[in-house]
Formats: sequence, structure tokens, C-alpha cells
Amino acid sequence: MSRLHLPFACGSLTLAGTLDTAPGTTGLLIVSGGNEIRSGAFSGQAQLAAEIARAGFPVLRFDRRGIGDSEGENRGFRKSAKDIASALEAFRAIAPQVDRVIGFGNCDAASALMLTGGAGFDGLILSNPWTIEGEENVSEDAPRQSADAIRSRYADKLRNPAEIKRLLTGGVNLRKLAGGLFASLQPGSKPSELVDEIHTGLSSFDGAVSILLASADRTAQEFERHWDKADDRISRCEGASHAYVEAHARSWLTAQILSALRQN
Repeated sequence: MSRLHLPFACGSLTLAGTLDTAPGTTGLLIVSGGNEIRSGAFSGQAQLAAEIARAGFPVLRFDRRGIGDSEGENRGFRKSAKDIASALEAFRAIAPQVDRVIGFGNCDAASALMLTGGAGFDGLILSNPWTIEGEENVSEDAPRQSADAIRSRYADKLRNPAEIKRLLTGGVNLRKLAGGLFASLQPGSKPSELVDEIHTGLSSFDGAVSILLASADRTAQEFERHWDKADDRISRCEGASHAYVEAHARSWLTAQILSALRQN
């Protein structure tokens, strides 16, 4: 395995990509979420790519327009279809043995893949899809909290004996607690147009789909509120945060991706 830096064209602009080479005929294309560069938070995506490549599958990740080392204007995930298509074309060109490509995206990168209808991909791995209308997820570590997500968070705390002990012994900021309780009493959010759009986009895709949800992530909780809970493509990782930074969550995510790549 080796790591190659790969500039490629997107119209008249040049985008920056990184390829972790491997001999496999199935490859993984990682689409970054938010305004995240291709290495990921604390190099998480770079580490993931290396691990997947060691298992025999080539991996390409890239900076979309206006992010990191790529040229152009950052126009957000809704207008990233051309970036994704250009990266997919470059991947197939630089790794000609690849005859099957799986797209992976977390947060609004997952939504971007859904909005494109998975165009050009043979399968999709969609993690914690972003469903909040009219707002970009500029920081994957601090997604906006809906009233429903806040209620879920407080319910989890009330089931935790350690949190109850903190409350009784003065270890909780009462002003912050009051603000959170007030926010939790606000009406629940209604399904956004974005939810309808990603549902429509995904319904047009006939390849294999995996939907991965981190149970402790508010973005995942918001997605699940508006999605069919009986969808058998959904898998959940208990106790996982948005970026799967926990050791068990990282192992789970890698296993889920490898499973999708190994499917015929």
C-alpha cells in the first residue's frame, strides 16, 4: 500500500485528492462532510483510509471546491454533485482495476450522496445524514440541537445514576440546566424539504445502501425522527458520537465499511 496525492480537474478548477492504493477491484470514495478537509477531524479519515487500504481496497478522499487544498468557491453540500462526480471519474482513471466503487459520507456528505441519487456509484454507506433545512453543518462536533434531540439527551441523563448524583450534589450548572429544559419544551421540528429531497434521491438508487447511525449523535437522532424506523438498511452503534471517535465505535464503523465493500 502507498499513499499518493492526486490533483484532478473539476471543470476549469483543480481539486486535491489523496489515494491510498490497494490491489482490490472494489474501491471506497470518501466524501468529506461540513467544511472538513479530506484528512478528517484529527486525521480520522486518513486513518480510516489507511486501514481500509490495508484490507485490500483502494480509497480516494478529496477536498471539494473551496475547501482545503482545492480551488474554487465553497458552495456547500447541496451544490457538490459536480465535485463528487469529478472525484469518482478521477478514481476510476487512476485505479483502472476498480470496477465497483462504494461512496461513503458522514453528515451532510451523506446527504449530498443521497441528493445525487448515488449517481455513478455501485453502493452507498450513509452515516448520520444531515436533515436540518437552511443550515450548513460547518462543524461536525457541534451540530444544532433540536428540541427533540435535547429531550432525548436529558432522558438519557435521567437514566444515568452518575448524572442524578451530580444533580443532587451540586455538580450541575442550574442556569444551563434551566435553559436546556426550556429548549426541550419547544415544539418538535417538522420534516424539512431536505428530508423529502434526500428520500426522493435515495429512492432512485438501485445499488446496495447501508445507513449507519451513531446513537449518541444528535444529527443521527434528528434524522431518525423523520425516517422510517423499520428501514432494514439502518444499523446503529450504541454509545457512538458523530465522528465515531470512541474505540468501539471506530472498530464498528470500519467493520461496517468492510462488510459493504466485500459484498458481491
